[in-house]
Amino acid sequence: MTKPETKAFGLWSAVFLGIGSMVGAGIFVLLGEAGAIAGNLVWVSFIFGGIIALLSGYSLAKLATAYPSRGGIVEYLVQCYGEGVFSGSLSVLFYLSAMVAIAMVAKTFGTYASMMVVGENSMVSANIFAVGILLVFMLINLAGSSLIARSENLIVIIKLSLIILFTVVVFFYIDPSLLSFKDAPPVMNVFSSIALTFFAYEGFRVITNTAEDMDNPGATMLKAMFIAIAFVMILYVAVTFAVFGNLSLPEIIKAQDYALAEAAKPAFGQVGFTLMAVAALISTASSINANLYAVTNVTYQMAKNGELPEIYERNVWHSSEGLIISTAILIVFVLFFNLNEIAAIGSISILFIHALVHIGHLLNIKETKASKVLVIFAIVTIIVAIILALNYTGRHIPGVGYFIAGGFALAFMLEIILRVSTKRVIKKQSGKHFLDRIEDSLKEIRVK
Repeated sequence: MTKPETKAFGLWSAVFLGIGSMVGAGIFVLLGEAGAIAGNLVWVSFIFGGIIALLSGYSLAKLATAYPSRGGIVEYLVQCYGEGVFSGSLSVLFYLSAMVAIAMVAKTFGTYASMMVVGENSMVSANIFAVGILLVFMLINLAGSSLIARSENLIVIIKLSLIILFTVVVFFYIDPSLLSFKDAPPVMNVFSSIALTFFAYEGFRVITNTAEDMDNPGATMLKAMFIAIAFVMILYVAVTFAVFGNLSLPEIIKAQDYALAEAAKPAFGQVGFTLMAVAALISTASSINANLYAVTNVTYQMAKNGELPEIYERNVWHSSEGLIISTAILIVFVLFFNLNEIAAIGSISILFIHALVHIGHLLNIKETKASKVLVIFAIVTIIVAIILALNYTGRHIPGVGYFIAGGFALAFMLEIILRVSTKRVIKKQSGKHFLDRIEDSLKEIRVK
């Protein structure tokens, strides 16, 4: 009797991958930025951001179950909008936006590593560390998805242990007056920060990329999505209370880029600052690991669909050449681009793509058997997040709307160029996967 193939991702491997992707640079950097807007009510903003993530995660989980594919969002765009230029352009834009986000996290890792090893934030040493961590996880990803799952579980356990230890101990040093509502900012400030806090959850989409490597995605995917997002929401709210209960708002704004590390000082002194800096290094490394896995699968799927040159889907060890090419592009981003400016634009672009995926989901809702009400709520909440993000970012980057429109235009032009140069035809993939699985099941029945 032939043994059924063992899949790399079970429930908890998928949950750990999602947590690893979410609890990355976001909580270490965005907490200070969001706090500068929402003050000591930023915990409310994290709850709203988590609710949006849960609704969006529900929609994506249903799509992942109906169309299990390593391509994740790329596959859903093709399934919902057909095999055309529109879905292809959005796929290219999603790929570029995701690359910018990973490069930003790598840069954050490089900055912390430079401060720890060199003793200062040197651009040269930060870039060396950023490139180094990208190469390390490229090798890990080349070794195959089983090693990715195992390494991600270990990394997540270590960093969560440090963050939970910090939160529990620091809670005993909280000054209740710092959390008083009388010092709270206007309520509108809380809503203005929701876009930022949602970005701290955005890595939940990585879970959908495991569908093809997952045991029984129909029973596992939605459960893994909800567990990961709910856990991260509770963690973010607890960390927020710990930080804002130990530091005044002026102190948080001053230490905006390292607020968690600064909040550890009252309880642990300089040792606490160092420990949280180490946690930041582990968290950013974990996020790079999880997101590089997702981007590799995205490029592989886009190449199979005809959206990228065939070289992206050629096998190398246990992965594909798409991983190596993507890492090379990431290194160029890290070394030659101002990531602070394009990261904000890339993040809003990803929000637009989320909204379009959920709108497309409504067209296929009979196939996914999802709740139409919940999908509509996902669309509405994402649109609200987009409006808030544009409102906030527009104050710092004038004409941000034009930049985003330019990004869509660039993706459209790249899509046309790729279609002409590669002469490849975009194809839906999940139907084939279902037929393959049915055939495998029939073979097992015959053997028995």
